[in-house]
Amino acid sequence: MSRIKVQVGDRTLELSNLDKVLYPAAGFTKGEVIDYYTRVAPVLLPHLRDRALTRIRYPNGVDAPSFFEKNAPASTPSWVRRETLPVSGSSRGLQTLDYVVAHDLPTLVWLANLAAIELHTPQWRIGCDPDLLVIDLDPGPPAGLEECRQVALLVRELLVADGLDPQPKLSGRKGMQLAAAISGTQPAEVVSGYAKRLAEHLAREHSKLVTATMAKKLRTGKVFLDWSQNNAAKTTVAPYSLRAGAMPLASVPVTWEEVVDLSMPLRQLAPNEVLSRIAASGDIWQSLLECGPELP
Repeated sequence: MSRIKVQVGDRTLELSNLDKVLYPAAGFTKGEVIDYYTRVAPVLLPHLRDRALTRIRYPNGVDAPSFFEKNAPASTPSWVRRETLPVSGSSRGLQTLDYVVAHDLPTLVWLANLAAIELHTPQWRIGCDPDLLVIDLDPGPPAGLEECRQVALLVRELLVADGLDPQPKLSGRKGMQLAAAISGTQPAEVVSGYAKRLAEHLAREHSKLVTATMAKKLRTGKVFLDWSQNNAAKTTVAPYSLRAGAMPLASVPVTWEEVVDLSMPLRQLAPNEVLSRIAASGDIWQSLLECGPELP
């Protein structure tokens, strides 16, 4: 196993197997994963800060078995921030876990070296109620991104009417997500209930395009408006996180102008494209780092 010591900020890290291919179809290596996360860190870290992090690790690449990891592994360096928190919906009867919190670049690089390709966060900061409302738009084939953008505009209209400022992003897979900053003063049950009512309303009003039902057999040709992402046990892929598909793609914020312009097809974006967008425009999701209004 090849290893190399590098200085990241004020920490010395030992990186291993940088030439190991994690995306076989693209020849995309672990070194390139680490490089992407290093370069995207200035816009990614603010969205991870103070949030318990769930990772999906692919130690042998995206074509091999993976595993979810919430707890800090035994080899976690002492300088990595950990928070002992209650576990919602634990299948093993655990009451608490020691979560990793990615608050700095050395932690992010350490995680990337563990092949933690996907980074997922809850909709609340540690010790707070939800400060984000998240709506996941999941298309059922043959529906795709074009149908998602139509539904996104319908959701936006309702959220804006309630005083919210929703922002879109591509999921890095087949769909989209919308997020809106909220007050952080209302419990998850209130947020989830609001999202459910919104989803059911759109499913009634636009039954040929939208479904609020999770059953896959009812999604054919429709967009599943997944309100359940706001459940206390759920997490959502972080903005700018890589996704583990055949090709290296990222979950990246887009502008409403891009969503509205139906003459320009939407598509999921590769890491180099994401970095180019950031260089040109910075973090277009920066407004979501501040608390928003209460839900009606």
